[in-house]
Amino acid sequence: MFRKIVDKFINDNGIFIFSKSYCPYCKKVKDLFSELAVQFGSVELDQIENGNEIQAALYEKSKQKTVPNVYISGRHMGGCSDVVEAQASGLLQDLLDALRIGQKYEYDLVVLGGGSGGLAAAQEAAAFGRKVAVCDFVVPAPSPFRTVWGLGGTCVNVGCIPKKLMHNAALLHSELAAEAPYFGFKNHQQVSHGWTEMIENVQRYIGTLNTAYETSLEKKKIDYINAFAEFVDPHKLKLTDAENLSREITSKKFIISVGCRPRYPDIPGAKEFCITSDDLFSLKTHPGKTLIIGASYIALECAGFLAELGIDCTVMVRSIFLRGFDQQMANMVADTLSACHVKFIQDTVPVKIEKSIDNSLCLKVTGIKGADQSSIELYVDTVIFAIGRDACTKSLGLGNADVKINEKNGKIIVDEAEQTSAPDIFAIGDVADGKPELTPVAIKAGRLLMQRLCGRTKELMDYTNIPTTVFTPLEYGCIGLAEEDAVAKFGQDNIEVYHSNFQPLEFSLSKKLLNKSYAKLICVKNENERVVGIHYLGPNAGEIIQGYGIGIKMGAKKSDFDSLVGIHPTSTEVFTTMNITKSSGVSSTKTEC
Repeated sequence: MFRKIVDKFINDNGIFIFSKSYCPYCKKVKDLFSELAVQFGSVELDQIENGNEIQAALYEKSKQKTVPNVYISGRHMGGCSDVVEAQASGLLQDLLDALRIGQKYEYDLVVLGGGSGGLAAAQEAAAFGRKVAVCDFVVPAPSPFRTVWGLGGTCVNVGCIPKKLMHNAALLHSELAAEAPYFGFKNHQQVSHGWTEMIENVQRYIGTLNTAYETSLEKKKIDYINAFAEFVDPHKLKLTDAENLSREITSKKFIISVGCRPRYPDIPGAKEFCITSDDLFSLKTHPGKTLIIGASYIALECAGFLAELGIDCTVMVRSIFLRGFDQQMANMVADTLSACHVKFIQDTVPVKIEKSIDNSLCLKVTGIKGADQSSIELYVDTVIFAIGRDACTKSLGLGNADVKINEKNGKIIVDEAEQTSAPDIFAIGDVADGKPELTPVAIKAGRLLMQRLCGRTKELMDYTNIPTTVFTPLEYGCIGLAEEDAVAKFGQDNIEVYHSNFQPLEFSLSKKLLNKSYAKLICVKNENERVVGIHYLGPNAGEIIQGYGIGIKMGAKKSDFDSLVGIHPTSTEVFTTMNITKSSGVSSTKTEC
């Protein structure tokens, strides 16, 4: 009975305040609405019959014991501090505007995609009082394993996290099997690795992250919808779950953060017999002799940790290594992989994959070496494609929402504020055209986007000078421009490159990867040798480049590096002692400590 009374008060009024006559916070809320010149209804629970019973029914509905207890368009806003916060974040004005023109959406924001960027944006929006939902649905990989995963996106499930853990396993194996005897450890030949145990532990850890994300969404009162989302119009989605049951929801704004998936070539047997990194990180059986097709960072990272774990690994390369990276460094990375027993077949593309007579895979490839076009055949246990990634936009119904894409790559066209061609739809992360495909980029862009939409900042995402690392056995980290890009931008005569080979002390006894470690600073001469690029090939590249990143963002010059006292003995001190330039022609090889 009393719940019906509560519902009637709320449903019959655009704005309704459950109040008590003596409460100063109730007066403050009413004064605020009066100042905004909006009409509201209210009831003084201390002055009406059955006021206590009505407040008890109100508590059952809102889970709030105190007054004022405010509702707008049927939405529970909370108490005085909640309303004041909503005014500060812009939420209150949004709700009042929608009430004024008769709009009513179920959500303030719906995020398509449960990856790191989308989750960061959703949580930021919820912190500003927005009503938020996250739609996440993983379509099975087109490989024989039909791999799927939980909440968290590519990075958590089939990217950064398992990759780094397996990279660490490879480093441990190398240290135990090859370097430990130089430090007095015995019986190093007995070191063995269990693939299944590693995968089980990695997947167990990922499972804890999936659960933690779900728990976090629940605590922040964000609706997690495990269903595939497709636009019906610019403010409506059709949701289809795993049982093929459909429903529709509406929202004022949307963020598309669905990411990309590995690409398969259009050749016989590719999807029937081959896998991608989506499958590798949960592969329960040992991959055996492996062929990786591609020369991206994913291809080289996977090749590196497989080889360091003792797996026979070959990489088939169509053209260049690490397209988009500094090409001197890219070739050095490939050279270190060769030193770690990775084999390369260059200038070659696959044309067919089939089962051989003895039930192993037979890979027949056609070379593209000039006019030769000769054929080669390889016999391997596992074939991994790492030839690029495609945006997951084909089935989103973007045309129904007037969202334009780049027809060449399927990515969503956005402006400098991540806004698409539809004014209330935004895109962040890998799916946004022209943006770096890096998890921290998506996270930062998502948070800044919500802060702007909630009126907390006008700051745009800065997509320049973003540090990154390729986690090959000898890691490659960089920030800023590749050398060839610096020359193209500033001119060859205006660029000075300081560089040095070095031998990490931890490799000095075993002579591991002798003279393979290398670093360079790319400087602009007529800007007092401002450093526009840092490149480092050596241990712990991610940790080192992250630290120097702040200097590059702040416009550091070569003299700033010279005045910095290095920590000895470390690899990173090489940046504080560089005095050899490429233009001098002097060898950069280090011969002393």
